[in-house]
Amino acid sequence: MRSKDKIAYFYDGDVGSVYFGAKHPMKPHRLCMTHHLVLSYELHKKMEIYRPHKAYPVELAQFHSADYVEFLHRITPDTQHLFLDELKKYNLGEDCPVFDNIFEFCQIYAGGTIDAARRLNNQLCDIAINWAGGLHHAKKCEASGFCYINDLVLGILELLKYHARVLYIDIDVHHGDGVEEAFYFTDRVMTVSFHKYGDQFFPGTGDAKEIGEREGKFYAINVPLKDGIDDLSFTRLFKTIISKVVETYQPGAIVLQCGADSLAGDRLGCFNLSIDGHSECVSFVKRFNLPLLVTGGGGYTKENVARCWTVETGVLLDTELPNEIPENDYIKYFAPEFSLKIPNGQIENLNSKSYLSTIKMQVLENLRCIQHAPSVQMQEVPPDFYIPDFDEDEQNPDERIDQHTQDKRIQRDDEYYEADNDNDQMDVS
Repeated sequence: MRSKDKIAYFYDGDVGSVYFGAKHPMKPHRLCMTHHLVLSYELHKKMEIYRPHKAYPVELAQFHSADYVEFLHRITPDTQHLFLDELKKYNLGEDCPVFDNIFEFCQIYAGGTIDAARRLNNQLCDIAINWAGGLHHAKKCEASGFCYINDLVLGILELLKYHARVLYIDIDVHHGDGVEEAFYFTDRVMTVSFHKYGDQFFPGTGDAKEIGEREGKFYAINVPLKDGIDDLSFTRLFKTIISKVVETYQPGAIVLQCGADSLAGDRLGCFNLSIDGHSECVSFVKRFNLPLLVTGGGGYTKENVARCWTVETGVLLDTELPNEIPENDYIKYFAPEFSLKIPNGQIENLNSKSYLSTIKMQVLENLRCIQHAPSVQMQEVPPDFYIPDFDEDEQNPDERIDQHTQDKRIQRDDEYYEADNDNDQMDVS
């Protein structure tokens, strides 16, 4: 075991202030609630806190098509009626609406995951957390399932500059289709997704038969589950599969998407997981002592999302949290119990022992088809930054200042960083 993991945590308050719309289930406000709960438990004192850089369009285009990135950059709620063909082409609409500051929102959450990967690559931390990230449905040329830019793919591409093999694990209730699709033809990334499958549940992919193609054959693993899976069944299956995956694939780094819509009581979910069950998966992955990038994802009962990701921040810090929630700016959302525990799920568990056993055997059989970890000839490592050429005189002076200088500026009033772990303070020396 490493003596003490060094944790980097990425957060920008602006990410929680965007609004998808009154009836839309995605509430980025959950990120502010999570952050303030983390602060109230004083977990920030045990981590290094960073405000991420806003990813440049050219960084987003490392995966996404340049025309799609450019359209996201340009579109606003006031102009969208002029671009009906493009909205259809890029799948923007009811699920993925155009809202104010949409591009900046994407830049912040993607920048957090990219920065997290870079800090891991440079061995500046052991674990990096970006709860704003984990938007796993976005495709190369289109939005999907509330996701516009696929920060996970961008983070993995960054990790691949330093690591021959990267393992991606997804415990969101929805299939991690965008990440799987991006790496479906390569053995450099193994994707493992545990999700609800069937009954036309979104996105409709993730059958156990989807295993990758060409060089990527057997490097996509899907664990399709039915309604109502509970802690014991889920964690037992998770540990069996993930331990065999790590033993067989021998990844250099792991990316873990912790979508909280797999919790009991989620507005869009259908599983019976408690926060203890969900966080046990995080704890198990941490124990491999590999460079670990942890993101958020789905989660639509926002007070439970905040509870879950705060507990999981604690797990990554080896800190058990008292059940009683301390005073914080969002305390009223946790009424009437004001506790971290959530009620047990009441959905019937349709996952029989024989069904789960069949899925497990299928996955382990596919893993046996990989004789040993693929050897990768590492190319020269590309530079960290793909910064576009621009005319400095035309830039907003706030945007022209380099990142290091920005990082040393004094913190905003609505964010809170303290003492030695404050990486966002003014340098007065």
